[in-house]
Amino acid sequence: MDNPNIDYIQLNDADTIGAVFQERVKRSPDATAYIQYDEEREVWQETSWSEMAQLVARWQAAFRNENLRPGDRVAIMLRNCREWAIFDLAAQCLGLITVPLYTNDRPENIGYILQDAGIRLLLLENNEQWQELQQIRNQLAGLNRIVSLHKVDPMGLQPHLVSLEEWLPDQTNDGLQVIDVASKDLATIVYTSGTTGRSKGVMLSHHNILWDIESGVKVIDIYTTDTFLSFLPLSHTLERTVGYYLALMSGAATAYARSIPQLAEDLETIKPTILVSVPRIFERVYAKIQDKLESDSAIARGIFNLAVETGWTHFEFQQGRSSWSPKLWLWPLLEKIVARKIQDKLGGRLRIAVSGGAPLSPDIAKVFIGLGVPILQGYGLTETSPIISANTHENNFPASVGRPFPGIEVKINEHEELLCRAPNVMMGYWNNRNATSEVIDADGWFHTGDKAKIEDDYIFITGRLKEIIVMANGEKVPPADMEMCIAMDSLFDQILVLGESKPYLSAIVVLNPEHAQILGLNPGNISEQQMQELLARINNHLDNFPGYAKIIRVTVLGEPWSVENGLITPTLKLKRKNILERYAKEYDEMYIGH
Repeated sequence: MDNPNIDYIQLNDADTIGAVFQERVKRSPDATAYIQYDEEREVWQETSWSEMAQLVARWQAAFRNENLRPGDRVAIMLRNCREWAIFDLAAQCLGLITVPLYTNDRPENIGYILQDAGIRLLLLENNEQWQELQQIRNQLAGLNRIVSLHKVDPMGLQPHLVSLEEWLPDQTNDGLQVIDVASKDLATIVYTSGTTGRSKGVMLSHHNILWDIESGVKVIDIYTTDTFLSFLPLSHTLERTVGYYLALMSGAATAYARSIPQLAEDLETIKPTILVSVPRIFERVYAKIQDKLESDSAIARGIFNLAVETGWTHFEFQQGRSSWSPKLWLWPLLEKIVARKIQDKLGGRLRIAVSGGAPLSPDIAKVFIGLGVPILQGYGLTETSPIISANTHENNFPASVGRPFPGIEVKINEHEELLCRAPNVMMGYWNNRNATSEVIDADGWFHTGDKAKIEDDYIFITGRLKEIIVMANGEKVPPADMEMCIAMDSLFDQILVLGESKPYLSAIVVLNPEHAQILGLNPGNISEQQMQELLARINNHLDNFPGYAKIIRVTVLGEPWSVENGLITPTLKLKRKNILERYAKEYDEMYIGH
């Protein structure tokens, strides 16, 4: 740690989240901790670590008034904001267990979590959420307190409901309180937004989370001068660990994006150095780039493609995987006239762009990396706090998910499944020993459920054990890989490949409304000729798959799949079973006569 801009709080210094916060306030009292947009004043407002300590102390006083004891569960259902961190830090410092909820989750799932975890107190955001929760009114009865960030209409139904303004004491003379809890005590229960079945509560200890971060910073430097832009839901463990607790341990600042629609504007305003994202965000930017290129001249497209290829050659040369090429003389010019424009759209200072949560297409990774956007793809699960592996600046192999973090053991079993053993593996599933024993074996190996291969210590994810379609002829195809290739076409917003035990593959697709309108495609009235053209367009993206991996029939939908209608998870993964159940009639019609 010779670099003065590196100031990690190590496990030896503080081994619980509350202790880490206390140590951070002590080390960096006047440094910026959080940046948030004030909608009333229409300005970005900064909060220092010492100011955070005062706010947290006030929230702790409110918690103490509720007679909550260490080990009690409290739930939070807010969009990313400074108050999310204040609530969590106040809870962690008092030994409470935080249970994050997705703001756009279905009420019935929220009700299940509230009951399963035995939640004592719930913090929600606004009247819209409160109205939605009326669908599970009976399941709210067991809560001691419901706090709303903004005032809501109680409708006379909930005596325990108060606004944040009413809940917080006017002032408190008590300073920050950090009670003594063990590092291996439970810190949080994170309910997985599974693609099938009931959500399971992943139990993570303070040690699970902080050990994972400490392992990561051994290979990827984070500076006190870094600024994170937080926009993935904090209820998602990737954002919470990397975009929140990592910043806390390293003393970096975190800015909260206003919304996904305003993300492009916020990137240019905040100019972050670190961005934590999922592939879908990069896919959308890529689609916009491709759209613009279609309307550009052939010369402009040629220059763009030359910039990507030259930038990629420059990247491979820097990584030591290719020899020097004369065309590298062109890179400074191409970077200035092409790549810099893309970099500036992302703020112009981006040092690390993390991609996790799902595989990123190598072709898309190549475009961004070729344009000088430093994408580092990683891999992990909620159950592993969450990171198992990641690429680094020095060793970045974009087709892989990187090498395991120091201290993490990995191996491939006889089913080609990736197994992991390390201190970041969860304590188990809350109230579910059977599910725990299914994924953590007697020797402590966690079974990820992902198929993989390991070459030169790099991990390559090759598919899901349970997401392989076995056709009637015995041929096997990976639907997620096919969907990823097809989704690179900006015409297709969402796609599900089907065909288990069937003689051929079919697909259900949701078209991009703007592109569909330009092409004269009405989802409710697709002509036979248009259907054949769509099929040809889909299959053009599948040239690298075997001949039997072609789509023969397709159903076009008018309604997009969303979290609200229960067809995708909050991290934008398809709920294959739910979609198939919802459109069982359409699925059957694609196989009539076969």
